[in-house]
Amino acid sequence: MADVIWLDYNDAPEQQGMALPDTDSLRRGLLERLEAVLLYLFPQGRIRGGKFYVGDIDGNRGKSLVVELDGERRGLWKDFATDEGGDVIDLWARSRGLSARHDFPRIAEEIRQWLGLAPSIGHTPERSNARSAPVDELGPYTAKWDYLTADGRLIACVYRYDPPTGKEYRPWDVRARMWRAPDPRPLYNLPAVANARDVVLVEGEKAACALIGTGITATTAMNGARAPIDKTDWTPLAGKHVLVWPDRDVPGWDYAENAARACVTAGAASVAILVPPMDKPDKWDAADAVAEGFDCATFIREGERRVVKGAAPTLPTFTLGALLDDDSPLPPDLIAPRVLTPGGLLVFGGAPKVGKSDFLLAWLTHMAAGATFLAMTPPRPLRVFYLQAEVQYHYLRERVKEIRLPPSRIGEARVNFVATPQLRLILDDAGLAQVIPAIKQAFGDELPDIIAIDPIRNVFDGGESGGENDNAAMLYFLSQRVERLRDAVNPDAGIVLAHHTKKLGKKQFEEDPFQALAGAGSLRGYYTTGMLLFRPDETRTTRQLFFELRNGAAIPSMHVDKIQGEWREVDANARLVMRDYGERLDAERRRKRDAILQILFDEAAQGRCYTANQFAESFEGKAGLGGERTIRERLSALSTQGYIKYFRNAQDYGLPRIGRTKYGYLCVEGMVLRIPAGEPDPDTGEVPLRELPVLPTHFKCPQSGAALPVENPEVWVYQDDFIDPQEDA
Repeated sequence: MADVIWLDYNDAPEQQGMALPDTDSLRRGLLERLEAVLLYLFPQGRIRGGKFYVGDIDGNRGKSLVVELDGERRGLWKDFATDEGGDVIDLWARSRGLSARHDFPRIAEEIRQWLGLAPSIGHTPERSNARSAPVDELGPYTAKWDYLTADGRLIACVYRYDPPTGKEYRPWDVRARMWRAPDPRPLYNLPAVANARDVVLVEGEKAACALIGTGITATTAMNGARAPIDKTDWTPLAGKHVLVWPDRDVPGWDYAENAARACVTAGAASVAILVPPMDKPDKWDAADAVAEGFDCATFIREGERRVVKGAAPTLPTFTLGALLDDDSPLPPDLIAPRVLTPGGLLVFGGAPKVGKSDFLLAWLTHMAAGATFLAMTPPRPLRVFYLQAEVQYHYLRERVKEIRLPPSRIGEARVNFVATPQLRLILDDAGLAQVIPAIKQAFGDELPDIIAIDPIRNVFDGGESGGENDNAAMLYFLSQRVERLRDAVNPDAGIVLAHHTKKLGKKQFEEDPFQALAGAGSLRGYYTTGMLLFRPDETRTTRQLFFELRNGAAIPSMHVDKIQGEWREVDANARLVMRDYGERLDAERRRKRDAILQILFDEAAQGRCYTANQFAESFEGKAGLGGERTIRERLSALSTQGYIKYFRNAQDYGLPRIGRTKYGYLCVEGMVLRIPAGEPDPDTGEVPLRELPVLPTHFKCPQSGAALPVENPEVWVYQDDFIDPQEDA
């Protein structure tokens, strides 16, 4: 791009003797916001690689006209199609079809308005001296103020007239091309307001311009004290710190109070009303203050005021430099590596009966002992308060006695781990009033390092929002209950929350396991660490442990199992136990398999058939099969392996309808059902029996678990005669 000389438009002979805005200040303002200026002038332009491209001075699409954005040449432009060029002020003028030299006062006024700058000293906006004929009976206007959008587009103009009967104002709606106020009415000086943090709201454009001239961001509602509050758009003041400077009279104070309330409704960060000094005359305003040399900046900063809405507490902020220069050591992890950090929140989730509470109890007691647990290490023995609402005292102590801690560490854990028996309270205000003193008293003068709550659902309080599955309710519980508890006891304590998971498809779980947490949106946005205990195969005891860390590097998932009372990391495909122990487990499984198959066969010979639930309930604690849940798991595994199938045609065998069971009646290979075939013999009393071979109609799909029709009921296919050594006895 050829060199272009910066132009000084004040040197134009046509402008000599006129008081004009300072060219350098206008150019500097445009260069500071150059990208916004260019997109305002040429909406179809594009920024690429430190340059701005547009087709031509009329703003068409293309790349012929190039504006420099970097370095000393920032703001210089050239149209390579016409070989024209200039600086940013000249570009503004040419985009308007004007000449920067000959039409400079008009261009300068446009730029000043867009930048939100005060008019130059001695320059009154659009004075009527330039007009020779009156508009109407009011005569020529004596002042004019333009109302712009935040990006500099003209919305309306307000004209002032000074006829003999007194001053009057008339608004012009630019978009409607009518003498009326726009609906809604905009605030004045919006381009500057949009980029400001603190805004002074005054009464009237004259007062606003006076403050703007001193470098203060000011605005006003159209029509000043007579502005209809409900017809004014106050939303540009959302998030701003607004100070209302009223005129010193009754209408002025009324305007200030009404406007202040509107600012609060619009979402202003803070709102206050300045109290005009008592020694000032009636109707004294910001324009009078500037004219008399009053220290407006000090008055705005320190003057008496009535706070309508207080500012929120100042948030801590840090510059990049401060962060780079801070070489102080990081606080030690409560549980390394970054599993739980001081002041962190860990959510530990899992499905019902997966072993969450057993795992959590073992983990926390190891942390209290200062012992490593599954590669998770505390820096020292931690003081742990375990607030649990699930297990009664006698069964809690039974579980604790089964935990295997290093003998040398038990002494520390005995005093560092404090638990509650099953609580029956909600963590509302009344519940916190009980829990907080209990935690404070648990360790005397020491502060707890970890506060664990197990499970969330039993103590949950979501306020008025809803239950634990509602994101808003969960956020309320975390911020208003859990954080209040921590702040009252020890702000640096780590929080551990045990929570249940909802059902997800296997593919969904593999893609993102932490979506399984109920209320996942709130939880994942709040916690510093997520942990999930998941059983990938219900026929095995092996669990998978997943981690999600906010404050550290990712931790790979691991497979864990409880072996001889101790949680250990295991190979995903092999169980790390002594061979003879594994063989005993295998033998026990085979025994249970054979016992179940034989019972089903023998019971059918007696005319009795069962669904899975009926069988588990009828033979609980019999034949060494264990509890009801264990029997159901064995039946499910045997169904998957093909040893058990189902029949749904109960009416063919004279059996009751199967009701709502998912699969049907259980059957095994070669099973024969004996049913009565007539009346009892009059001599012997024996009932003749008929034998009906039982053939399956459905089988359990080993991949999906769905009940599928049997193609050939005479052929039995066993998926695998191998019994996995990781299955629980």
